Amino acid sequence: MTADDFGLHEAVNEAVDRASTAGVLTAASLMVGAPATEAAVQLARRLPQLRVGLHLVLADGWAVLPRRQIPALVDGDGRFRNRMFVDGMRYFALPGVRTQLAAEIRAQFAAFARTGLQLDHVNAHKHFHLHPTVLGMILRIGREFGLRAVRVPQEPLWFSRRGAVLAGTASTALLAPWLAMMKGRLRAQGIAYNDQVFGIACSGSLDEATLLEILARLPPGVTEIYLHPATRSETAVAASMAKYRHTDELAALLSARVLEAVTATDAVRGGYRDLEPPAPARTHPAK
Repeated sequence: MTADDFGLHEAVNEAVDRASTAGVLTAASLMVGAPATEAAVQLARRLPQLRVGLHLVLADGWAVLPRRQIPALVDGDGRFRNRMFVDGMRYFALPGVRTQLAAEIRAQFAAFARTGLQLDHVNAHKHFHLHPTVLGMILRIGREFGLRAVRVPQEPLWFSRRGAVLAGTASTALLAPWLAMMKGRLRAQGIAYNDQVFGIACSGSLDEATLLEILARLPPGVTEIYLHPATRSETAVAASMAKYRHTDELAALLSARVLEAVTATDAVRGGYRDLEPPAPARTHPAK
């Protein structure tokens, strides 16, 4: 299981510490330009069992490069705006914007490398790495920094329908060609990836009952379950997370029932580097 937004806030770091120590949380995705990043890095060094990856921020968060180097990407405070459709179109159409985007992605990989932590995986905040241009840059630049695994945000249909059957089904159908293209590019370059992920349909509200349901129906293959735990909730962590139940997700990770259910799966647990190298046939390790 993975905690996203590591480094975003001290409350997130504290939750990662507690959940990793408890034994259920096995990985975290680090924001390298966030306010509590340095504290997160120091924490990760004290948790050798925790696998840490790069959580690229290209929307709704802080850039690493100063605004003067990437003025087409960020606002006056050095933050990416939360307008993924518009920016996605700009990445396709504007060479100058793509140049700045590549520079920022490289800077985030370099910032992670400077931590001295082993790079377990890469994904992007709000799954922006689904964008073909962004993914291409990640693969090209990431190769220089030891990239070995990328999260594929493909959720089983039975779970993606939660709370909105029509919306979940439509979203799954709409994303299918993009996900197929993404997996094809990862396979071609020998990059490991998961067979399914859980956490999209219930982002910010993956409580104990939901986690137990996932574990009871754990499918074969490599499964990544990602959460957003924190010791405080909602806007205390970030303004864009007003409806997130961070403390409920932390409680789920600390639940004795969840630990028992995870152990009962007899799955290989850890990070992507704890899995066998990419191969045609994969068994059912889970994160």
